Parts: sequence; C-alpha cells; structure tokens
Amino acid sequence: MFVKLKRVIKAAMASFWRNGWLSTATILVMASTLFVIGGLLLSSYLLNSTLASFQQKIDISVYFPPDTPEDAVLDFKSKFETIPNVSAVTYVSQAEALERFKQDYKTNQIIVDSLNEVDGNPLQASLNIRAADTSRFSEIVTALEKLKDAAAPKIDFTIDYRERVKAIDKLTKIIAVARLSGAGLSLALAFMAVLVTLNAVRMAIYTARDEINVMRLVGATAWFIRGPFLMEGIIDGIIAAVGATLLYFPIVWWLSPKVLIYVDSGIDLRSYFVSHLFSFFAILLIIGVVLGALSSFLAVRRYLKV
Repeated sequence: MFVKLKRVIKAAMASFWRNGWLSTATILVMASTLFVIGGLLLSSYLLNSTLASFQQKIDISVYFPPDTPEDAVLDFKSKFETIPNVSAVTYVSQAEALERFKQDYKTNQIIVDSLNEVDGNPLQASLNIRAADTSRFSEIVTALEKLKDAAAPKIDFTIDYRERVKAIDKLTKIIAVARLSGAGLSLALAFMAVLVTLNAVRMAIYTARDEINVMRLVGATAWFIRGPFLMEGIIDGIIAAVGATLLYFPIVWWLSPKVLIYVDSGIDLRSYFVSHLFSFFAILLIIGVVLGALSSFLAVRRYLKV
C-alpha cells in the first residue's frame, strides 16, 4: 500500500514539474482564494472584537435635574439595579461630572472661560446603566420609562441612549455586509480555482497521454493511473495554503500596530494571529486540499477514461 502511494506521489511530482507554468498558475489562483478566505477570518475577528468592545462601553445615561436630592438619585439607582438585563449602574455626581468635563475640555480655552463665567455647577447628576445584553436595550428603556412615569411630576429625568444604539446597529450592519461580501468573493475565487485546476489536470492528462496508454497496456489499475492527477491537485492545494499563510505574516505584523492606534479596543491582531496560527493554517489547508482534490477528481472523471 505504502509502495503504491509512494509511486503515485512520485508520479504526481513529476507531472507537477513537467507542467511548471500551469502548476504555478493553478497555485496562484488557489492561493488567492485561500488568501481572501484568510482575510475573511481575520477581518471577522477584528470586526467582532471591535463590536464587542463598543458594546462593553455603550450604556444608557439617565440625567437628573440639578435640584434633585442625592438621596433620590441613589434611590433610583437601587431601583434601576433590579431591572432585568442590567449588569451595572454607576452614579456620577454633579461635582464628578463637572470635573470630568473640565478634564475633557481643558485644552479648549473658550469652553474653560465660559464655564468660569457660569455661577454654580450647570451639569447634572447622572446614572450610567450598563446592559448585560446590548441587543435588549429596548427592554431596559421601557422599564426606565415606567419608573419615570411613576415618579412624575415630583421627579423627572432624561433618558439618553438612542445615538449610541444607532452606532452599534450601524456597525452590526457593516459586519453583516462585510461577511456577505467576503463570502461572495471567496466563492467566486473558489469557482475560478476549480476551473483553473480542472484545465491544468486536463492539460496534464493530454501531455501524459502516451504514458497513460503504456500503463493501460501493461495492466495498470485505474487507481494507479488516476492517482497521480488527484495527488497533483492535492499538492497544489497544500502549496497554496502554505503560501497564503506565509503571506499573512508581514501583513499582520504591519497592520497590528495600526489597528491598536485606530481602534481603541485593546485588539492585538499579532497576538491573535500567532496564538491561532495552527487553526488558521489548518482551515486554509483543508480548504486548499478539498479544492485541489475536487477539481482533480472532476477533471479525471471527465477527461480520463480508464
């Protein structure tokens, strides 16, 4: 068995080198397909990590009028904490809000001067509510509005969350479109890779037609005749997977610092790539081998009658 397999691999390698340019073209197309699939895997991680980071930062802010007693605000804090899906409620006093405002706009002299001219503290105390599941924000808002109606007109407060939710919804839609686009491009390139490999195997069969006739005459089995062509497609897939994976090393090393700068989410693309290198390569290798084997099988079945 191993002797036969060794002969098949040897014959496949001979055919691979004999059809050098055709093999190179096949590998390039397959590598392009696998490269796009790899990009889809990495971009999916980036987009999902960015979305998760934004979801962790997003909250619902409830602002109270300046004359609201602190005890009343803290009482509402206790009530808000009992709402289902609420993971945390943070109290920000008027003094703390003013200090944060000054810190945020300390470089803007106009705002600093305007704030100094205002008597007292114009900012409101607030409660920042964090959700366990951001997709259920509407349930929390409904509960808040019921508490607001129950407290009116004695105590009123403002619920602010819509702009934040719009940003999350927009990012979610971008992720969905990116996934669909990437999947569509991957399928198109995979189809192209199958066609190129199919034609490459057809040319290999045509080039080796005399050898095939001799093997038929000496009684070679169908597996022994077809095997090298199937193996050649698998070899193309393996080389394409290795090439696509190696190509990502300089790209990830170049891109990782830029991701850390432009996306404030603690995403370390380099560490993720290194820690998932085996699974990343395994996915590309499996897809490459399947593409190569499938294309070769279709070509052999169509063009090689034994």
